[in-house]
Amino acid sequence: MATNADMLIYGRHPVLEALKSDKSIDKVLILTGTNNDIELELRELSKKKLFQLQYVPKEKFNKITTNNHQGIAAYISHTKYHVAESLCNGILKRIKNPLVVILDGVTDVRNFGAIARSAECAGANALIIQHKGSAPINAESIKASAGALTKMKIGRINSLAQLIAHLQNTDWQVLGSDLKATKPLMEVDFNMPTAVIVGAEGQGVSKYLLKSVDETFIIPQVGKTDSLNVSVATGIILYEALRQKMSVKIDV
Repeated sequence: MATNADMLIYGRHPVLEALKSDKSIDKVLILTGTNNDIELELRELSKKKLFQLQYVPKEKFNKITTNNHQGIAAYISHTKYHVAESLCNGILKRIKNPLVVILDGVTDVRNFGAIARSAECAGANALIIQHKGSAPINAESIKASAGALTKMKIGRINSLAQLIAHLQNTDWQVLGSDLKATKPLMEVDFNMPTAVIVGAEGQGVSKYLLKSVDETFIIPQVGKTDSLNVSVATGIILYEALRQKMSVKIDV
């Protein structure tokens, strides 16, 4: 497996060429204080290509690479990112009653990898992340996913609220996992196009997103532990969805 160092490119021309090609970029680093046409072009490209643009001091830059970086470097993604709306539109056209998982603020690479592993095993059709504030797809997250992150379709978007509105206008139901919900997971109907939002541990799904979903649900618990690990909770959700879909097939 390629390491993070293997995925680093540096120098103005190589980075700009990579950004203008069909390569997926996780993050672009630019030297703090840079204020020129290239910096402006990178800011514009970051809006279109949905990569993170991070300003880095010289000392840290020189630790990342000792080569002639010219104040610019980039990490090429280990996998291809898709525009979230287009990805979901395509899935809806090809697949009956698809399921996608939306990650809100999940920054831990091990949780991210574990979620991807469960999603791939349970037949989810895509994972959706924000391009800011999400765990990266790197060597560690791919290892935690047992390679599932290289097999799953990954969508990326600036605004999850924007995505929710788009999905609701294109016949998807959007559900939110919420510890304050009253409806148990087992009463949710997954036999329709469904997008499920799961949130980071400790915070859960953002309140502003929960206000816009079609329905919230809770995973019933009988123990005294406050809540489940996000990757474990997502696995339970995914396998309840799979159980329902398999039951329908068996009945037919």
